Amino acid sequence: MKAINWFTPAIALARIAWLRTVLYLFVILDMHAFVRDTRDKGEHPGLYQPLLLARLLDLPKPSVANTTALYIVLIVTCLIAATNYFPRVAGWIVAPAFTWWVLIGMSDGKVDHDHLALVIALWVLPTVKAGSRGLASYGDQTKSEAAGWAIRCVQICVIATYFLSAIAKLRSAGWALTWPGSAILTWAIVRRPHPVGEWLLHHPWMLHVMQWVGIIGEFLSPVILWLKGRWQLLGALFFLGFHAANTAILLIHFLPTVVCWLAFAPLERIVPWYRSRREARSGSDTRKAEHEPEHGRQAEQQAGA
Repeated sequence: MKAINWFTPAIALARIAWLRTVLYLFVILDMHAFVRDTRDKGEHPGLYQPLLLARLLDLPKPSVANTTALYIVLIVTCLIAATNYFPRVAGWIVAPAFTWWVLIGMSDGKVDHDHLALVIALWVLPTVKAGSRGLASYGDQTKSEAAGWAIRCVQICVIATYFLSAIAKLRSAGWALTWPGSAILTWAIVRRPHPVGEWLLHHPWMLHVMQWVGIIGEFLSPVILWLKGRWQLLGALFFLGFHAANTAILLIHFLPTVVCWLAFAPLERIVPWYRSRREARSGSDTRKAEHEPEHGRQAEQQAGA
């Protein structure tokens, strides 16, 4: 029973509403900035080498017609779903469409594992029945186990991105812990020269420390799933700092994973916090307005005296 409760915590629907808006808008950004060559591959179908999932689903080869149609469908449905109107209908269109978009875009053999959490998030978000719609949904405090299950799925996939990366490092080294002591960061900096990285080349001990910190953090990443409050926040900040360092040193980002860290954030508190601040400000203005006539009368009495 405890295991079931852990997988299905009761979470406010407002967090789902915020995630819908952010992730569906991010998909549009992703299509133009990251996995942006899907339509180009439709123009050269002879170079298409389908990935395993595409082969299992027997998906058709990309063409100008189907990649253009896919692009239009994704843009339209993402914009609709981001408004939290018809989120389930639009969501069930976005999930398979974006999965196909990614399968085509990564058919050149380089599969970016930073898209794991994002793709899974698009599949689980439509499973949550919408409560309030539109702007009202961002403040919907209705607790839902279905929402908790969807959030937990995204959280698990975010953490799996790091843990499975550590496993891959072990496997590629013949199941030996040689990766952190290697010159992998040195090689990466030489391959992707950047002022910060080039400066670190003169301090190889720092690169080895960063490699050890990175792989230890990846192996311990599942612990974050059981942390709460500030401790979980510190865990999230560690990995966000990890990505910031990668960007500064190698210009490598993990934005599709970074944006999914929002599944850990208590987004449902945003609207209540804003309302309480607005009410406090309104109450302060009211009290100030009540005191002004009194001060005016006192001034008149003093003038008359």
